[in-house]
Amino acid sequence: MTATLTLGPIPYHWPAQAKCDFYARIADEATVDEVYLGEVVCSKRAPFFEAHLPDVISRLEQAGKAVILSSLAEVTLKRERKATVELAELERPEVEINNVGGLYARAGRSHRIGPFMNAYNEATIGWMARQGASHICLPIELPAKAIAIAAKTARDLRLGVEVQVFGRASLAVSARCYHARAHGRSKDNCQFVCEEDPDGMPLQTLDHRPILRINGIQTLSESYIDLLAETGPLMKMGVSHLRLSPQAVDMVAVSHLYRHCMDGKISVTEAKRKLQALCAGVPLSNGFFHGEAGYRQIAMDAKR
Repeated sequence: MTATLTLGPIPYHWPAQAKCDFYARIADEATVDEVYLGEVVCSKRAPFFEAHLPDVISRLEQAGKAVILSSLAEVTLKRERKATVELAELERPEVEINNVGGLYARAGRSHRIGPFMNAYNEATIGWMARQGASHICLPIELPAKAIAIAAKTARDLRLGVEVQVFGRASLAVSARCYHARAHGRSKDNCQFVCEEDPDGMPLQTLDHRPILRINGIQTLSESYIDLLAETGPLMKMGVSHLRLSPQAVDMVAVSHLYRHCMDGKISVTEAKRKLQALCAGVPLSNGFFHGEAGYRQIAMDAKR
């Protein structure tokens, strides 16, 4: 049985027209089943795209994609609380909650738990299910053994369980905006400088080695998570959904590689070679899955 292939929300501050064009291609060409929409990083970015959301949702749904709206990961301001409540109160079958503040507003109605929530163990997943969760996206740093336990727990509770298999790992969010500070600006007067870095702002060590990416208040990995070789084991564990996180690469081509690999239409070796070519210049990693440092790339046969 194959898993559902999903596309997470865009983490970066891309121009509104770029987002519209991106989702038009996703609707018409990508082999994903479900698409998450919404601003999850910075509430100041949301107004730039809100007017386009109805048309984007309509186009995706007409193309046969299910659409799930995602909430902010961090809620500190009155406007952010209001936006979270408004999303939680939508009469949609499901929304994705990324901050615990949204659980109260959802009031026990069906919802999904996003990757910014800490669903690390069986007890937490059970508690989330009792609050109305129908689906859990696990934190990216969980190793395979923990994923297997979480997936069994989710199956027993009749929950969907999702794992990110491509894209930069979200490592932290902060009340402060790193992007603004790096340019000598305050968070309130950032002038949306994050738009200058459509794939995040590179951060280097003192000896000039790339180590992280900065995206507004968010810290991301330098490498793209790449679990192409692990899609088979993940599905055998009972993981029902595999998530691609949008990056500044050809995400339609990425979706085809993952779908063909999941369906056995292309070898893992060939798929990984093509993925590396698509992501030229960006390292790929799967260390978290194998219980190693997250930035590492571990060959599957090296773990057998």
